[in-house]
Amino acid sequence: NSGLLRIAMADPADIESLDAIRHLMKMDVEGVIASKKQIDWALEFYYGSDEGSVGKFLEDMTEVTVDLTQDNTRDVTAEMDGQEEDDSAPIIRLVSLLIIEAFRTRTSDIHLEPMEKRFRIRYRIDGALNEVESPPKYLQNRILSRVKLMAGMDLSEHRVPQDGRIRVTAMGRELDLRVSDIPVTHGESIVMRILDKSGVMLGIQELGFLEDDQETIFKILNFPDGIFLVTGPTGSGKTTSLYSFLHTLNQPTRKIITAEDPVEYELSGINQVQISAEIGLTFVHALRAMLRQAPNIIMVGEIRDTETGEIAINAALTGHLVFSTLHTNDAPSAITRLLDMGIKPFLVASSVRAIMAQRLLRRLCKQCKKDYQPTEIELEQLGIDANFVQQSNFMHAPGCTECNKGYKGRMGVYEIFILDESIEELVYQRADAGIILRRAREIGMRTLREDALRKAAMGKTSIKEVLRLTVAKE
Repeated sequence: NSGLLRIAMADPADIESLDAIRHLMKMDVEGVIASKKQIDWALEFYYGSDEGSVGKFLEDMTEVTVDLTQDNTRDVTAEMDGQEEDDSAPIIRLVSLLIIEAFRTRTSDIHLEPMEKRFRIRYRIDGALNEVESPPKYLQNRILSRVKLMAGMDLSEHRVPQDGRIRVTAMGRELDLRVSDIPVTHGESIVMRILDKSGVMLGIQELGFLEDDQETIFKILNFPDGIFLVTGPTGSGKTTSLYSFLHTLNQPTRKIITAEDPVEYELSGINQVQISAEIGLTFVHALRAMLRQAPNIIMVGEIRDTETGEIAINAALTGHLVFSTLHTNDAPSAITRLLDMGIKPFLVASSVRAIMAQRLLRRLCKQCKKDYQPTEIELEQLGIDANFVQQSNFMHAPGCTECNKGYKGRMGVYEIFILDESIEELVYQRADAGIILRRAREIGMRTLREDALRKAAMGKTSIKEVLRLTVAKE
């Protein structure tokens, strides 16, 4: 930063090492303290060799062992290194390597898919599926059985879907894996969703909001009561946004309680309730109990039914600030979804303060992105002209050793609006989503497509991403 190189060191007082680095790099250097465990993890994560890769292992499946901790939380790094040996050790290590490699590559989901003549493994990285080197077909059932065992599933059941969870420690980081298993034509398809329990909490500024949208968000967070709904499909970043909002609001003077299924990240200073329908702890029961705890702020993971929606609305009407999510394609549709649930219009109009829809777009790689001239077809699809292009900085990235495919990381695109009296009147009238959308745009809401296009024009993402994940609206 400005010619100063900061070095993470277990001993920042090691002047000899700092002098050597200063001489080598020809820069001013500054030592900052970090634990040896943190440094070892960073070295392995960023500079680890391919000796522990799945591809390397498949070339030579020998001398692998396992080490399980006592509390059903598996240290898959230790399993990969190995300290014991038995007949199933190669499969144990292979599954551990799959998780380690997924974590290294910022994978959100691991897909294990039986095909007719092969066994396919794919990682979802930055929202896109990428096929990786896969084991031979004859290992399919042993790998699937190992995952089912780790997830606490019934190994003898192959006919009905099952869900499970795996808690592991990988490279010093605590991970939760949500595991889904369904029977398919050639075996069982398993998807493991990776939740990094020790993941870094993103601030509002890092979520991808542009300056004017940031101002709107902070205005919403300062409301004393009401409901703030975040909408979008699964995997669109709704939970990350909600956690960021709660993190911003988390102060010693406020009591915050959440009801989640599952608790994806542990938030210091916030009371989090894990929903467990098996024992009768549903969103409805949790929400009723939470209100008896006299909270200031409540977060309900999802409004799934009329009863949950009505309790959340009553909480908002009795002085609580309530956050929740819905599965709708855009922000205005959230209102019609609540009405379709059977919630009375006057309750929706008097409680819902603001709605935000979102998607995640891939960021262009900073190392290889370059200027891009949109094609005539793209201009027509986006509804923009040459003048707009001249005032913009459209870019694309061909891919490099840093990113492989031209993208690295993701950012949010948003459509946000605060309900005013005119929209409340439309709610009373049970107006359809199209009418509410037009009014929301009249009072300043940008659609997902418009926000994505703004970010593409700034060189943050590509036109292809805008067209892939958003649709134009009249």
